[in-house]
Order: sequence, then C-alpha cells, then structure tokens
Amino acid sequence: MRVIIEPNYETASKWAACYIAAKINKARPAAEKPFILGLPTGSSPLGTYRELIKLYREGMVSFKNVITFNMDEYAGIPEEHPESYHSFMWNHFFSHIDIQKENVNLLNGNASDLEKECAGYEDRIKEAGGIDLFLGGIGPDGHVAFNEPGSSISSRTRIKSLTTDTILANARFFGGDPGKVPKTALTVGVATVMDAKEVLIVVNGHHKARALQQAIEGGISQMWTITALQLHPRGIIVCDEAACAEIKVGTYNYFKDIEKNNLNPDILL
Repeated sequence: MRVIIEPNYETASKWAACYIAAKINKARPAAEKPFILGLPTGSSPLGTYRELIKLYREGMVSFKNVITFNMDEYAGIPEEHPESYHSFMWNHFFSHIDIQKENVNLLNGNASDLEKECAGYEDRIKEAGGIDLFLGGIGPDGHVAFNEPGSSISSRTRIKSLTTDTILANARFFGGDPGKVPKTALTVGVATVMDAKEVLIVVNGHHKARALQQAIEGGISQMWTITALQLHPRGIIVCDEAACAEIKVGTYNYFKDIEKNNLNPDILL
C-alpha cells in the first residue's frame, strides 16, 4: 500500500487528479480499448473532480474513450432528484468534460427488479474488461461506498440497508431532515472495488483520522471495510495532514520518507 500525505485537501485532490489523468494518458485509450474508471460520490472526491475538470479544460486529458462505473445510488428516488447520485455526477463532473453519455454507467435505484440490476451491473463491469482504476473515499467509520461496518469483504454489488449513522450524516443533503434520506441503496461490494487493477482512496479531515489509522495500522476486518485495501497489490491512499492525527509518528515518518523521492504525478502528464 502507498500512502501519500499532502499538506491539505486541495493538494491531496490535485495529486489524485494528476495521478488519474496520468494513468488515462499512459493507457492511450481508444474506442476499441477504453480506459475503465470507477468513481464515487460524496464530499471526498469533489476536489479531485474539480482538478480533473481543470486538466480537461487545459487539454491535458480527455475522457472521450473512458468508460465509468459509479459506486452506488440511492434506491427509490428519481434520477432527476437533486440528491440522486445521477444528478451529483452530472452536476459535479460529467457535464464539464467530454465523456460520452453512453459510456457512463450508474446503478438504477428505480429498477423494477433491484437484485437483477445489481447482478447486471457486475456483468457489465466484466464485459467492459474490469475496472482499471477505482477512485473512492471513506466515511468516518471506514466504509467504502455503502459497505458499512459488518459488510463482507467478499461482498458484491447488492441492495444495502443504510445505518442510522449514515442516514444522519447524509441528512445535511436533504434539508437536515433524516426522514427524507432513503433508507436503502444499491452499492458495489468490497470485492467489486478490490477487483480493480488499482484502487485510489482520498481521505481528508480530522473526522476521518480514526478510519485512516485503521486502514493503515489496523487488522483486516469487516467492521472497517477500508482495511481490505491492505490486501490489494496496487492500493493507494492520498490523505491530508489533518487525517493523520491518529496514526503513529513512526508510521507517518515511514510513508513520508519512502515517498519523498517518488515522481509527482503531474510530471507524468
């Protein structure tokens, strides 16, 4: 596992965006051989999306031959709802780049058969050739996508009941009313994310410090689903200083030391 420690959220977001852009450019995607990118929603990736949009506008990267698969979607709210993850992705990212609409894959939370929708999503990922890079964030309890504490490390795309903590945390997007937050969602599984050739997780803020500590120093556990990243051959965490509050000084110094001579990702653009 690589751990990239940046001074703040803005520099961490820029590092993540430059890394993703460099990977796309290195792959030289074409219509017959697209780059497959997994994407999250939530507050963690917003800075990365802003930086990727900047790189696109500067002509540094194109998404024309990129196929995306999103991590999750609420069940039972219309796609056009302002808080649906369909709306989130188009408002914050897709509408600002040259991605082709037919290359965007999002779970349908209004499908007549949600179990079939989840199974079909896994099939679509396989048919695309698997995900080259999965970008993600984590919650304060260490969950990835909606794989909350207790989710199996071997889980696949499925219907998931949301915990009270998640509903309360997401109430801020629904006018502060927990009663308006959907109680279920569709989510890729932990194993779905870990099947990607690379996984890049953005962690920011003091409120994520305990989750980061578990991710790096804790044992692998379904109670902290981010710990599955320890098993991935190409897992990367990019975090800010505030998120490092709970890790040991020795751990902090170790990762700062081994990364000091690595190339900045924007050099690869």
